[in-house]
Amino acid sequence: MYWLTRFADGRKERVQFDKITARVSRLCYGLDPDHVDPAAITMKTISGVYQGVTTIQLDDLAAETAAYMTVTHPDYAILAARIAVSNLHKQTKKQWSSVISDLYHYVNPRTGKPAPMISDETYNTVMKHADELNSAIVYDRDFNYQYFGFKTLERSYLLRIDGKVAERPQHMIMRVAVGIHGEDIEAAIETYNLMSNKYFTHASPTLFMAGTPAAQLASCFLIDMKDDSIDGIYDTLKTCAMISKNAGGIGLNVHRIRATGSYIGGTNGTSNGLVPMLRVYNNTARYVDQGGNKRPGAFAIYLEPWHADVFAFLDLRKNHGKEE
Repeated sequence: MYWLTRFADGRKERVQFDKITARVSRLCYGLDPDHVDPAAITMKTISGVYQGVTTIQLDDLAAETAAYMTVTHPDYAILAARIAVSNLHKQTKKQWSSVISDLYHYVNPRTGKPAPMISDETYNTVMKHADELNSAIVYDRDFNYQYFGFKTLERSYLLRIDGKVAERPQHMIMRVAVGIHGEDIEAAIETYNLMSNKYFTHASPTLFMAGTPAAQLASCFLIDMKDDSIDGIYDTLKTCAMISKNAGGIGLNVHRIRATGSYIGGTNGTSNGLVPMLRVYNNTARYVDQGGNKRPGAFAIYLEPWHADVFAFLDLRKNHGKEE
């Protein structure tokens, strides 16, 4: 007999097949009953249960089980998402203004200093219009995500407090809407409704950073190599690193850099060409990922075909040899 720990109050109770099945069944509305079997999910879930498992971990296990069963019918992906969303709702506050207050008043436990994750402007706007904004949020729309999409949001897009997800998907969408429109509450709510109903979405940097102190919302930056010199190369590299830090993707042209074997007047030597320099840029893209470990850095390198290193440049895309 296995015992689980309730998230809400820490109580211990037995793992019961019927209770798990009933919970899964409640989330099966609108799904094909001929292909989605709540009891089968419960059976597979219980086979992975261990002593002292929490209700949160049990839901995670049930959601993963349903996701694995997607190969038998696509409705399982919807069910998996619903279980995961329901689980997140149990762990997060419903009132959006309260979540914003928690994020704004966050104190870094390592330094003991305030480290607000919400900008002053957004916080003041939300507090001023809290009732109107709170009432505009429709949490049932969280259940419209597929499992993969929801887990991507949970992993990289929803703001966290001390490593735990603090936002719901609808919170994130309203944060983006208010972060963009500010005091124009009518426009913010219109944007919220359009985004939450999937008429459009914003690019990742906007979803990451709208409403935060580091509100850099642009996705793509086109950069020209500053100069064909050590100063120019590394100044440009720093610019690329700063953009990547703030979740921007980069397109960089490098055709003004001299080719392999070209004369270097300052040292009376010859150039190593593009390839060694591009390895430095590649390692920077891998180290300075976008938004602080939210997704990998993205540098796209462009070269005119007249450049003498063009064939060595093209060889860099071959799928063999060392990764760097």
